Amino acid sequence: MRRMVLHKVNDLGKYVELLAANPAEVDGLFNDLLINVTSFFRDARTFQTLKKKVFPRLMKAHPDDSPLRMWVCGCATGEEAYSLAMTLVEFFEETRTHLPAQIFATDISDGSIGRARAGTYPESIRQDVSAARLRRFFTKMNGHYLIHKSIRDMCIFARQNVTMDPPFLNLDLIACRNVLIYFGPVLQRRVMPLFHYALRPEGFLVLGTSETIGTSTEYFAPLDSKQRIYRKKLGYARAGLQMVPRAGEGKAEPQASAPPKPAERKGADLQQQADKLLLRDFAPPAVVIDSEMQVLQFRGDTGDYLEHHAGLASLNLLKMARDNMVMALRTVVNKAKRENRPVAQTGIEIHRRRRTCQITIEVVPFEAETSDDRFFLVVFREENVVLPSTDGGTKGGRRASGDPNEAARLRQELSATKESLKSIIEDQDTGNEELKAANEEIQSSNEELQSTNEELETAKEELQSTNEELTTLNEELQTSNTQLGLLNNDLTNLLGSVNVAILMVDNNLNLRRFTPMAERLLDLIPSDAGRPLTFMNRGVLGEDLAASVRHVIDSLTPIEREATDETGHWYLLRIRPYRTRENKIEGAVILLIDINDIRRALDAVLDLVKQPLLLLGADLRVRNANEAFRATFGVGAEQVVGKMIYEAGEGKWDVPTLRKLLEEVLPLSKQVKDFEIEASFPKVGKRNLRLNGSRFFDESQTIQLILLAIEDVT
Repeated sequence: MRRMVLHKVNDLGKYVELLAANPAEVDGLFNDLLINVTSFFRDARTFQTLKKKVFPRLMKAHPDDSPLRMWVCGCATGEEAYSLAMTLVEFFEETRTHLPAQIFATDISDGSIGRARAGTYPESIRQDVSAARLRRFFTKMNGHYLIHKSIRDMCIFARQNVTMDPPFLNLDLIACRNVLIYFGPVLQRRVMPLFHYALRPEGFLVLGTSETIGTSTEYFAPLDSKQRIYRKKLGYARAGLQMVPRAGEGKAEPQASAPPKPAERKGADLQQQADKLLLRDFAPPAVVIDSEMQVLQFRGDTGDYLEHHAGLASLNLLKMARDNMVMALRTVVNKAKRENRPVAQTGIEIHRRRRTCQITIEVVPFEAETSDDRFFLVVFREENVVLPSTDGGTKGGRRASGDPNEAARLRQELSATKESLKSIIEDQDTGNEELKAANEEIQSSNEELQSTNEELETAKEELQSTNEELTTLNEELQTSNTQLGLLNNDLTNLLGSVNVAILMVDNNLNLRRFTPMAERLLDLIPSDAGRPLTFMNRGVLGEDLAASVRHVIDSLTPIEREATDETGHWYLLRIRPYRTRENKIEGAVILLIDINDIRRALDAVLDLVKQPLLLLGADLRVRNANEAFRATFGVGAEQVVGKMIYEAGEGKWDVPTLRKLLEEVLPLSKQVKDFEIEASFPKVGKRNLRLNGSRFFDESQTIQLILLAIEDVT
């Protein structure tokens, strides 16, 4: 329906025609059907359990010369695979161990695989990834987080359809989390044998918290039921797995190991053939079963003791047992399971090949090195006692009631029946206790559900109230957004209209905003926003610009100074702290004010006056000394202009009375008349001077100047 709305198609038949004519729309519909909901460290307790329970077992059972191999099935945009890699690296660091690791991450979506390979994620991942992990495993670039190369190199991403394509082999762990919940029962039954086949004997399967292995209990046993972590059961994988890629799909199978040499192959074949002969002629028939009495292996010819009955196929030992062996088998297996030691029962009569014989059943419990499951070897031994056939001598084929062998046999059968009944009763009692415990748990769960239902009702009311608040807040936010838009427009127009070069930088000395005048004057482009000050052409700004800005931010003391560009054009450089409404300092504002016309005009006016004049800045540096001043005191412009007044003329102007005038009298009044000083100068000697001073600002009210008129009254 969504795709139909996008294409403005109302009829389903027309949309089918659109699909047939437009292959791109087929891809669009396919991608919309996919569910790419994932995040970093989803269900964080699962990863903690992997660290504590799974990884140590893998390290203990894994050979040192081969890498750990893991498969993340349905990886979406890669967060699951990268989370597993980061957890593994943290485990290696905590335990001071290391093994090379390969994490195969697959998904059916090409777009998701492409984003996973890029390893770039938005800033919102801070909600799922701790600050320590962000610093350890990510690099922040242009408002995004990029996964470190060391983690990226551990993961191999590929497109795969898990229900059709061949799996990876010899895996230590498979993580298929929150994928099976979207599969039907048929697909789930198809992938479980595939996972079992792909794992090593000591491998593990990790599912999502809402998933289980279902009816596939013959393949996996729970290691941590709460976190849905399962270990592989030993046994044969179900036949009929599709292990070959379909034609045209081009997926390569995992590389097989090198074929054995002819001599090695011949020796292995001889040994296998000899083992078969020994098992056939000398070893007793036997089967290997698990704790649920499922037959895993047949050893030798067991046809005289076990057979498949009509109906649904089953490998359950009791369903395959012949004649009256069922009670004896149940009794001896249960006793071996209960006491965990070899148990045997003798004198069990069976009928085969028109004769009656007695056998001994022995059950030996054992454990495999690569599994925590218990297994049982059930051995069938035929005794040397062969009883006569019961086809004559008495009516109906019965033995005479006085036969001592018959009495012994009956006593033995009665004893076996009692043992079997005892075992059945114990199993029943155990089952009753489990049912009772389960019933109590169900009652407790029912009470919890009732409580949860009440909480949900309360939460529903709270959600309704919260929804109303959110609606109100949304309206306020819409209003605020409108106001912010207007303010932003006003600010943009204001900065564009002001014929002043303005730059705003943050606390890291990175450009945040600049005016069009600054773009033209400093050769900036819009993409320079966010770059550091150090990259700029700082001719007019001075080589010490970064140090000056840092000084202003740290000391909160503004800086003003005149500057010229390569052509001699005059500017006033002003640097002030950037203050927020909360009075926080978050950078600095740099202004370049064009004072060239004012400076040139003022210089021209001063040169026309025949009386010696000095023009000082607020910092008491000489900005201009007119021609009359230079002629009267016999100095050149380079000896005066740009220097402190006290340093001009070889320091002869550094007299206490002049300091008093400039530092005490003028700051308190705008104008001073007939202030007399006495000083000695190199070329004109000792002179008495009368000073008239005025303090004023330029027409922009931004530049403070001091004008001194000097009259020689010697």
